[in-house]
Parts: sequence; structure tokens; C-alpha cells
Amino acid sequence: MISARRPLVALTALFALTTAPVQAQDRERPIALVGGQLLDGYEGNPIHHAAVVIEGNRIVAVGPASEIEIPANARIINTAGKTMMPGMVDAHVHIMILGHGDYNDWFPWFEGHDDLVYETSAKQLLAAGVTAGVDLSAPMSSLAFRDRVNANEVPGPRLLVSGPWVTRYAWDFLPDELRVLHTTPEEARDRAQSLIDAGVDVIKTWIGTTEEDFRAIKSVAGPAGVKIHCHVYEEEVVWAAIRGGCDVLQHAGSGGSVPAYSQELVDHIAMNGIPVVQTISHRIWVYPATLAFPERLWDPDILNSFPPEIREQVLNSYTKDDFWRRPYFRSTPRQIRNSEKAARQFIDADALMAMGTDTGSPLNFHAESAWREVSALVDMGMTEIEAISAATKVSAEVLGLRETGTIEPGKLADIIVVDGNPLFDINVLGYVTDVIKDGIIYKRDGVPAWESAARAATSTGSH
Repeated sequence: MISARRPLVALTALFALTTAPVQAQDRERPIALVGGQLLDGYEGNPIHHAAVVIEGNRIVAVGPASEIEIPANARIINTAGKTMMPGMVDAHVHIMILGHGDYNDWFPWFEGHDDLVYETSAKQLLAAGVTAGVDLSAPMSSLAFRDRVNANEVPGPRLLVSGPWVTRYAWDFLPDELRVLHTTPEEARDRAQSLIDAGVDVIKTWIGTTEEDFRAIKSVAGPAGVKIHCHVYEEEVVWAAIRGGCDVLQHAGSGGSVPAYSQELVDHIAMNGIPVVQTISHRIWVYPATLAFPERLWDPDILNSFPPEIREQVLNSYTKDDFWRRPYFRSTPRQIRNSEKAARQFIDADALMAMGTDTGSPLNFHAESAWREVSALVDMGMTEIEAISAATKVSAEVLGLRETGTIEPGKLADIIVVDGNPLFDINVLGYVTDVIKDGIIYKRDGVPAWESAARAATSTGSH
């Protein structure tokens, strides 16, 4: 695995992780990133020895450094030898979970710790270069957290949230606040309307949703401008979602319970531009990677990004017994075999594909889920530049976040710097050295701003 190149922070500083404030950023001073390769989010040629100038929270100039006038008072970030690119946009996030190995233990512990968990997840995602995303299932408390993070009161990606998912199906281990149940299309419509009235950004449908349910949900979501993200695997469910008005197909093509889809379905999706978010790495790549190198579960760069009480929960979930015996991974070997064809179908058909990770699911840590998903897309047949565009420009467009996802004048200043050339080795997306979101520097030289603040506080207290 790839681990971020940053020094470990003193334990006492890390204990302050969730409480140390990010130091205020002076937005009146421009920022200039100068010297590195620039990938702008489009499937075009890179700009070498480039410069990007930011004023306030907007990008104002982009091009070869020799042609860009750098403001005299700009804060200069030297990116020579590195790559500048748009922040990644994750089209399938879970901020209420963060890689814990056992849902039966996690969900009871989560109650009463929601803000701590949300803040930890958001910081891990942002430090990993994810500057925007959509959360697809969390309690209603996620709406208030969304507002805080979008106002830059808490470090994290720009968030859209679904709140609880809409479903006919209830598993006993799932908390009631994670779902809204219905038994008829009329109830599905009413539940969706209640979520819309409460302020959700999207609707997430889950297992058991029928074509009639989809149509009923669409009847209220469509006029409200709220997209429906549909949890689908089996071909007949995918067809039902499409006929019912689903806007984004989540998990389709991940090799879940079907070895492949009919060419008719794949062609229909591709020709009609229906967005697909495969989430292929969350079991199919991460599981064998952990079998091959279980030491990744003890990676200090990941563990030390957790506050102590969460770190203990996560470690215990993997040390109490063998993770591959968990029910969550019972069908994963078959899914891996299915993925050999299923995960390639939409890529081969040139379907509209956004990047989504299902991040936070077991073994799927926020600190590395994005680069693993993009790497998996390359493994399955995308070129490096196609996969990067899927993870930036395309994902932003699918989510309706059209002011981010690319680096060009007038766009929001959501930019990351990675240490190396992802067009040569896509895995260097795991080496995020700098993160700017909304014109604010949240990570510099491999150290997140909140860790810098914690270090400073510890250093001051030691004198």
C-alpha cells in the first residue's frame, strides 16, 4: 500500500485532533501554485511548469508559469516536481462509518458520538485530497454537519447529503435513524417528500425498491430538483430503477451478485448517458490487498488520524478475530471473480462514469479510498487521464457541483498537489502533499492544518 509521506505527530498533539482549531486563513492574500505539472480535469494534455493563481476562493489565472503574472503579495507554493490537479470528488461517501470491521459493534457505539465521527471522517477525506462528495446514508444529524463543513467551520469536503435511505427492507443490526421504511409506492413518495422538506440534497434508495416505488419517489424528487441515487446490483433492479426515473446508478458493475449484465442494458445506459458509480474497490480490491498485506491495518499514518477512542474501536474490530470470516466478506471471493467482466463492461462501452468509493465500509479507510478506487478504474481499462477526469470533472458534473471539478479561471479554488506524476503511475494519488478547498489551505507539505495547530499548541504548552 501507499502511505502518505509525512512525519508522525506527537501523541499528545494527536489527542487534540478533533478539538484543535484550524488557524484562520487570510483570504485577502492571493495564493500562487507554481512550477509543477497541471492536470485541469479535462481529458487533455497537461500543462508543464504551470502556475495557478487564487484570489479569495476563486481561481483567477491558469497557464504556463512563464505566461502568468504572479501577484507581488502572493503566498507562493512551490509545486516543482509535483502535479497540480482538481480536488477529487467522491460520488459515494459514508461519514458515519470509517473502515470499522463490524457493523454490529459500530452502530451502537456511534450513537452519541456522531459529531466526533463526522468530523474525523471529513478530515480524513480532505487530507486524502477529496474536496467534495455526496454522503449516501446517515442520520438526519448529518444535515447540520453538512452546513458546518460547507461553511468551513469544520475541515472537510464540500458535502451533499441524503440523510437516511428510503427502503422496504430492514436489517436488524441497522439503526432506525439510518432508514425510512415504506410498504407502498405512496408511502415511498411521502417518505421522500419528508426528506426533501427537511433539506436533503439527494435521495438514496436501497434494497427492495420497486419500479413503482421509483416512479413515486421521482414524482416529488424531480420537481424539487433532487436527484435519486439508487443502490442497484441485479439486472432486473437496474432496469426497474432506470424505468422509474433513477438519476445515478450506484454499485452497478461492481461485480456484486451478477457476473455481467446483458449487452442490451449496458448499451442502453451508455447511449442514454445515465451516470454509473461502480464503487469497485471497496471489497474487490481492498479485500485481497489486506489479505496480501494485513499490516496496512496498523499503518500509523491511518491510525494516528483517528482520535484515541475511535482508534481503539477500529483496531479492536480487526484484532478480535480474522476479518475474512466476517459476514460482510462472505461473498467477496465470488464478487472478485465476477468483477473480471462486470467491472469492465461500462468502461468498454464508454458509459458516463463518476468515481465513488463507498468509503468508510469495512477495510475501506477514508485516508486512502479515493486513490484505490481511481487505481481500480485504471486496472479495469481506463487510461490514467480518463480515470482522473472521472474522479474530478465528471463526478462534479454528475453531482451538480459545476463550480468545482476543474482548474480554470472563475472556478472555485479546490486544488490538490500530489508528489509525482499520476499519468505515469496512478498510485501517486496516494501521496497528497497539499490541499486547498474554497481558497483555504487545509494541508501543506504533507501536514493537515489541524495537525499543525495541534503541534503548535503542544509546543507552546511544553515551554
